[in-house]
Amino acid sequence: MHAIIGKTTTYHGTEHRYLAGYAVRIVGVIKGGAAPDRDPDADCAYLSDDLGIDRAGGIGPNDRVEVQPWLAGEGRFSFVASDPRAIDLACFAHLAR
Repeated sequence: MHAIIGKTTTYHGTEHRYLAGYAVRIVGVIKGGAAPDRDPDADCAYLSDDLGIDRAGGIGPNDRVEVQPWLAGEGRFSFVASDPRAIDLACFAHLAR
């Protein structure tokens, strides 16, 4: 099992421009949340623990990851979360290939 929840990485995408270059902490995974054929009315599994992520097959290129950005000036992670595509995070960039 890989430790995903609580992992810190960097956002490198363009979808959430306010996160560009920020260190972010992973707090959840929305399985299939970025799939092009996703039905917006259907629920995607929200996973908030490593065991659940492992049982669901790990992180894939069509997943979204809920993250909280690091606020350096305040010395803490934000209370506000965003849901970028997994492939836009440095630790999952290899999935884009």
